[in-house]
Amino acid sequence: MSERPRILLTRRWPETVERRLVASYDVTFNETDRPMDAAALSQAMKDHDALCPTVTDRITRDVLLAEGRRAGIIANYGAGYEHIDLSAAREAGLVVTNTPDVLTEATADIAMTLILMAMRRAGEGERELRGGGWTGWRPTHLLGQSLDGKLLGLVGFGRIARAVAKRAQAFGMRIAYHGRRPAEDMPADAYFTDLGTLAEQADVLSLHAPGGAETRHMVDAALLARMQRHAVLVNTGRGSLIDEAALAQALAERRIAAAGLDVYEAEPQVHGGLIDLPNVVLLPHLGSATIEARTAMGMKVADNLDRFFAGEPLLDPVA
Repeated sequence: MSERPRILLTRRWPETVERRLVASYDVTFNETDRPMDAAALSQAMKDHDALCPTVTDRITRDVLLAEGRRAGIIANYGAGYEHIDLSAAREAGLVVTNTPDVLTEATADIAMTLILMAMRRAGEGERELRGGGWTGWRPTHLLGQSLDGKLLGLVGFGRIARAVAKRAQAFGMRIAYHGRRPAEDMPADAYFTDLGTLAEQADVLSLHAPGGAETRHMVDAALLARMQRHAVLVNTGRGSLIDEAALAQALAERRIAAAGLDVYEAEPQVHGGLIDLPNVVLLPHLGSATIEARTAMGMKVADNLDRFFAGEPLLDPVA
């Protein structure tokens, strides 16, 4: 192409990635670094050859089928793509790519952070200390649970769940999992075909399933009722996996001990019933928030863009 392709980043990316993109493309940055609305996204599709959204942008049918569309590729910054209407993208003849396999370790670290914080009541302790309520050490103060010997139930057993299992085993945890099929490299008795049975036995239930209609609210009031009263629920997968109203009620009534959440169904909004509960750790979607992971994600987008505009096979096509 005689002119450099025009691309738009819906949010600011790590500096090294932005420098690489500027060297090859005519890049439009969202200088405010705030979410773009549907009208702005639709206009971007008309003004640019590529749209580079993040997992928090809703790339709807109306955006993808905007009249006068110029863009030929949606190069997504993130592994998840439930926010993109793939059927509409295919209808429009648009290419969609994502960034898998580069955020595994960072997300597994956050899952373990949530497990530790929830089991040891670290969030409660920090809030008490910062609020001036700590009166000193005493034998029964904020008693939590040890990880050693506890059963970690992993819902989904992909790369991130396996990385969490590796970390958890270092803390002495036992591993069980629920997924579409048993893993050949795991003991047969570690596999649970029924999620409810795993929920009944797990001391910690950690969610790593994909999003979408099939898994929406897989953790609902009925499943929460099957969990043990001392059990902890952790979610670093997709916010839509949990019925947040049901979780807030279960936590408020102490029907489970605690929860640790990094993702939410209506981000950046968090269900109001969760905000003031002492027994839930709430993180602002930090799963991949290391400089290493976020840079690698951006470089994946750049690699896919380079291949697309060079007419070469894409690394990570999803549509």
